[in-house]
Amino acid sequence: MALSKGDRLPEATFVEMGKDGPKEVNLSERLKGRKVVVFGLPGAYTGPCSTIHIPSFIKTAADFRAKGVDEIICIAVNDPFVLKAWGESTGATAAGISFLGDADGSFTKALGMDFTAPQIGLIGRSNRYALVLDDGVITASKVDKPGVCDISTGEHLLAEL
Repeated sequence: MALSKGDRLPEATFVEMGKDGPKEVNLSERLKGRKVVVFGLPGAYTGPCSTIHIPSFIKTAADFRAKGVDEIICIAVNDPFVLKAWGESTGATAAGISFLGDADGSFTKALGMDFTAPQIGLIGRSNRYALVLDDGVITASKVDKPGVCDISTGEHLLAEL
């Protein structure tokens, strides 16, 4: 999948940390009838993910909401326990960013966004991308080259709206 304007995201089930522990989330149900920003990244607590990617969406969250975005969702090939802790430690949770775990990487693979960098310990992770979705259909898309954190930032995606 090229993540192009007009494409619909595939069906997927994620895991997110709820008040009573991990819970499954059906992506199409979550997106139905809503304008949502979804961004994917290699993983919690990794270098540019923590110092560039997440901060860019924290910084732009209010601007996205002012443009009618209902929710900002970060997807990573991690478990919900790690994503909850990472969201809290970065301030992303306080900024209203949601975290969905693609624990087995199946969604990431379906998008064609999977990559592996064994030299730094990343196996079966997600390339960086950022999307604006309207009812699950891509209206704006930014995809970085593997190992780069440049155009998939909050600022670049916001400029598309």
